[in-house]
Amino acid sequence: MKLIDRQYLITPYYGARKIAAWLKSQSYSVNRKRVRRLMRLMGLKAIYRQPRTNKPVLGHKVYPYLLSGMKITRANQVWAADITYIPMARGFLYLVAIIDWYSRYVLSWRLSNTMDASFCVEALEEALSKGRPEIFNTDRGSQFTSEAFTRLLEQHGVRVSMDGKGSYNDNLFIERLWRTLKYEEVYLKAYQDSREAKISLGNYFHFYNTERPHQTLGYKTPAETFISTPLGVTNENMVESLVPNKLGMAGPNLNIAPILSKQWGPPHS
Repeated sequence: MKLIDRQYLITPYYGARKIAAWLKSQSYSVNRKRVRRLMRLMGLKAIYRQPRTNKPVLGHKVYPYLLSGMKITRANQVWAADITYIPMARGFLYLVAIIDWYSRYVLSWRLSNTMDASFCVEALEEALSKGRPEIFNTDRGSQFTSEAFTRLLEQHGVRVSMDGKGSYNDNLFIERLWRTLKYEEVYLKAYQDSREAKISLGNYFHFYNTERPHQTLGYKTPAETFISTPLGVTNENMVESLVPNKLGMAGPNLNIAPILSKQWGPPHS
């Protein structure tokens, strides 16, 4: 599964057939059926333009895509969310993150051992406690089309946008975050358990937000770019959360110890 995940980051347009062929070229004996099963388990699918790649779950409302031709010019204009697979020494977890498109700032994140909607809703609740975007963009995954997730956005007056044709460019910035996170953090370590994973990821997201410069941001950090937005646009609670504490760790609003799924109970203190 780790090999599939690594190759998917390089070639996200590969489906099960091409991934299986690539694995065979690396001397791994595996058939397409097994690769397809593993990719489904990991939440991976080939990304390319095709009609209706994401069929809505029965009973879930699907919202139109609102970002076509839109220029993203300021923080809190558009937020986005996505889910990725996090390998560990034994087993794996799912990670959801919510980012501000303009600044690349990671507003919140959560880990879970299941793909239900609850950990996504928890991440959204934290993000909305810090600010509010004009538009929130996701794919059509069942976690994001769930009533609990979309109702929370609507209650805060946020317009909901959903990718219409499975284009890699629709969520490009968060896909870049996954690539950076995995090559700079996840693949360099083998988390022994969920507690180690959430602490290590918390440290990395603090580094990513407040210390790692981005070339596309003029070598500023996401936090510097986000905080440069006028206070009338950015919630003051968010501004306060950008200031690191004396230990050099993420402050409480940066979610250093995210809540896992209810099966695992609350995080350890």
